[in-house]
Amino acid sequence: MEYTVQSLARLAGISTRTLRYYDEIGILKPARINSSGYRIYGQTQVDTLQQILFFRELGLELNSIKEIITDPTFDGTNALREHLQKLLEKRNQLDLLIENVNKTIASKEGRITMSNKEKFEGFKKKMVEDNEKKYGEEIRQKYGEDTVKKSNEKFMNMSQEDYEKVTRLAEQVLETLEQAMATGDPAGELAQQTADLHKQWLCFYWNEYSKEAHAGLAQMYVDDERFTAYYDKVQPGAAEFLRDAILIYTR
Repeated sequence: MEYTVQSLARLAGISTRTLRYYDEIGILKPARINSSGYRIYGQTQVDTLQQILFFRELGLELNSIKEIITDPTFDGTNALREHLQKLLEKRNQLDLLIENVNKTIASKEGRITMSNKEKFEGFKKKMVEDNEKKYGEEIRQKYGEDTVKKSNEKFMNMSQEDYEKVTRLAEQVLETLEQAMATGDPAGELAQQTADLHKQWLCFYWNEYSKEAHAGLAQMYVDDERFTAYYDKVQPGAAEFLRDAILIYTR
């Protein structure tokens, strides 16, 4: 079956402008152009569009999607399996939050008593799962399965007060880091205060603190572009500056 821009747009629930844009950037070319100059799409293009929309739903940028689907080794079936796994993970996260909301409503209506720990359990589980997806493999290679497991357990058992403290500490690290960078001195008072705040933040997650592990983590902030991007949102070079400050702090 073949589709025009208008009919494929209706089928997929997107605008004709989107399809034309996909053609312009080379992510979804029509199968052919007919004698009247209209774009015509076939089944291959329909399947590709479905993949594109799956990837968009998962938050990928168009440039990244284009690289994936134009790769000669791209396997559509494996991609669908990966989509399914990610959607199941999303569903699990939503189920946790829905359960949390239902419990909160029941608590407000006096039908059950909800502990403060339960109030934040869904949010904390989601945070652990998000971190596992982003960094799970790397941190296990660096620190080991047992250390990561204990860290996750410690986080899940945090009280509401501790959860609020560690959240505020994370903000303070970034705020003080920005002030410290203005001095240009990683050995200066503000930079060393940043390193100490970072240590306090770590101790909410780590069962045992060591200077060697702290210094190693700081180096990973520079070596891994995902961590670098998090700190460099303060300003470019922030991850390196924090690394230098921590190396001095732990010397």
